[in-house]
Amino acid sequence: MNTHWALTHAARTDTTVAQHETAGSGTSRSAAGRKPGRWRAFHDKFVVEERFVEPEDRRGLYRASVILAVAGLALFIATLVSVVQADGLSAADSPVRDWLLTERSGALTAVMIFLAVVFGPIALPIIVLVVIVVWGFAAKHAWRPILLASAMLSGVIISQIILHIVQRSRPPEDTMLFGIDHTFSFPSGHVLGACDFLLVGTFLIFSRRRNTRAAVFGFVGAGVGIVLASVSRLYLGYHWLTDTLASFSLSLLILGGVIALDTWRTARVPGERVTGELSKAETPRD
Repeated sequence: MNTHWALTHAARTDTTVAQHETAGSGTSRSAAGRKPGRWRAFHDKFVVEERFVEPEDRRGLYRASVILAVAGLALFIATLVSVVQADGLSAADSPVRDWLLTERSGALTAVMIFLAVVFGPIALPIIVLVVIVVWGFAAKHAWRPILLASAMLSGVIISQIILHIVQRSRPPEDTMLFGIDHTFSFPSGHVLGACDFLLVGTFLIFSRRRNTRAAVFGFVGAGVGIVLASVSRLYLGYHWLTDTLASFSLSLLILGGVIALDTWRTARVPGERVTGELSKAETPRD
């Protein structure tokens, strides 16, 4: 009798414990199921999304990066030497400035001031910051916004270093139309910022698209923006032609570096293992 009661009590106890464990396990799973939603989204932001490309396409990207970097470096060295020695490319500085002085008008000056403000040290950083933040939050992965931010920051650092090494004087103050600027002029920070933002941004957007025509239009638009930024600085009397050439050449060098880094980290050819934990690499089309 006592033995039967003990066995029955033990069985009931085991059943109760099992029920509590099951309920507890369900609660734990439910709680665990809620957490990954938030943390997974945050984690995914810093996972580099890899992509499949054809072998020839990847080689083409590497070739383009090398060509851009070499061309940018060569143009910058040629520009720097001409500025230091006051010959070569810098011989065009004064004639270009004199011609622009003769083309000044009230309406054109207003347009150039507007462009200078848009590509200036206040508006452009705000525009870049908004683009990077919105893109970073909207995209599942933040690799490309981070690359854009890194390229912009690299341009600022490089520009400041070169400015204080070369210490080139700006054009005469009496030709400046939007306030006096006593800082050094080589290279142009306005133009370098515009070049980096437009060129690197265009590449990062269209490198994931297969529409060649759209990419061409994108880079043509970037080129137009760069020309406008450069002309506005020359027209308003703040820079020499070679200042803007130096900025463009540095931007080509930075763009080449971005293409090489992005290709190395994200471009995979069929047969290679995708190392990104949550990569969504697309299978290449036939």
